[in-house]
Amino acid sequence: MRSRSGGERGELTGLPGRDEFLRALDQGIAEAREAGGSVSLGLTDIDMFKELNERHGDAAGDALLKALTAHLMEAAPEGGALYRCGGDEFMLLMPGVDKESAFLLLEQARRDFEGERELTAAGHVITIRASISGGVAAFPEDGATSQELARKADDAMYRSKAGGRSKVSLAREERMVTKTSHYTQGQLDRLSDLAKREGLGEAVLLREALDDLLRKYSL
Repeated sequence: MRSRSGGERGELTGLPGRDEFLRALDQGIAEAREAGGSVSLGLTDIDMFKELNERHGDAAGDALLKALTAHLMEAAPEGGALYRCGGDEFMLLMPGVDKESAFLLLEQARRDFEGERELTAAGHVITIRASISGGVAAFPEDGATSQELARKADDAMYRSKAGGRSKVSLAREERMVTKTSHYTQGQLDRLSDLAKREGLGEAVLLREALDDLLRKYSL
């Protein structure tokens, strides 16, 4: 199952998808808020996965996805859960784990995965050199909603990719820009009404909409 989101378990990895992840994160946030605790998430994917698929074939790519699934499940902390959010993106949900501990865990998983590995694909044993990159975000310091935290983790992973790949980055405070120069007054009025109705901040709604747009047109 190559869809970025969905409610069914992927046939390839057997993992739940993005919708299940967001529901579980919502619950984790609610429990952490009540208990005054933390919940962390680590997003990771395979570096240059498209190129690896083109070079070695889809069967090899699928074998590599299965290998990463097993690796991340073994690395998950007690009480943690792994989700496949589409393609080669995986999200590790870590209830009760603080941001620093989550970073150290994902960084160790990254180090342990990097290098050459023998995989069986289409009845043949092949050797593939692979690495992964990741991003870590945590409640409460990086956001109060599942969408916001997922976006922060995605932004952190993007910085890992832009910084040369094969690394894990932490979510960081964002530099905000004024919205008045980008939208009509009518749009801003409707946004204000929507924010009041949903009980959310206008910036949260705008970032969620932009996430959906970027996801729609991502390659």
